[in-house]
Amino acid sequence: MTTSSLDLLWGTGDRPSRGPKPGLTLDRIVATAVGLADAEGLDAVSMRRVASELGVGTMSLYRYVPGKTELLDLMLDRVQGESFDDEPPPPTHWRDTVTALARTTLDLYRAHPWLLKVNEARSVLGPSALRGLELCLSGLKGPHGMGLGDHETISVIITVQSYTAGIARMELQTVEAAKETGVDDEEFWRAQQPYLERAMTSGAYPQMAAMAEDTFSREVDHFAFGLERLLDGFELLVARAGGASGDTRTDEA
Repeated sequence: MTTSSLDLLWGTGDRPSRGPKPGLTLDRIVATAVGLADAEGLDAVSMRRVASELGVGTMSLYRYVPGKTELLDLMLDRVQGESFDDEPPPPTHWRDTVTALARTTLDLYRAHPWLLKVNEARSVLGPSALRGLELCLSGLKGPHGMGLGDHETISVIITVQSYTAGIARMELQTVEAAKETGVDDEEFWRAQQPYLERAMTSGAYPQMAAMAEDTFSREVDHFAFGLERLLDGFELLVARAGGASGDTRTDEA
């Protein structure tokens, strides 16, 4: 973390007073870096490459951003703000808040896969990050919340985000494997089919051989299944805490 990142995120940093190319702004720099990461991955992002995309000299960027570390902090806060471009409606039940947290997080990873490559153990908390947390807490601790203590509430958020990141990482690795090998999923599994068929008829794997043919269908929504199980587990925690329960919902899920 650097003080420069915090100054830039919270609007207290100095802006260039002379010399920048007309039309060049911090917002354009960050947007260009995000677009580059989306298209080519995080490794493609460098001060030199971003400057090239903007059609300016590298030194022009340093008038706005001290370096790549600070630029990445700005990129993270920018994309985190995408989850609530529009003010969300007031939460009606904590299950809706948890569901929204999981699905918006998954959408964010799908839109910006490079986020999975970022070490966020010590993320710099900018306006977007804090606003997202505030909105989430308003649903988890508000009138229709879970009735949990602060530590438990944060644990709920970490659990949901960790589960979602795992699903997103699996999706990303599938895409990356196809790109790196030039072999798509269908071709990959088709090559294994003769070997798997012999294994299933050998009698050595009776449980697997007895499974339905569509067990591993890509049409199955494993994310939704896991999310529902998390919600069910949280429901037990809420009941023990004496908070809101699924029976008090005011809307249809």
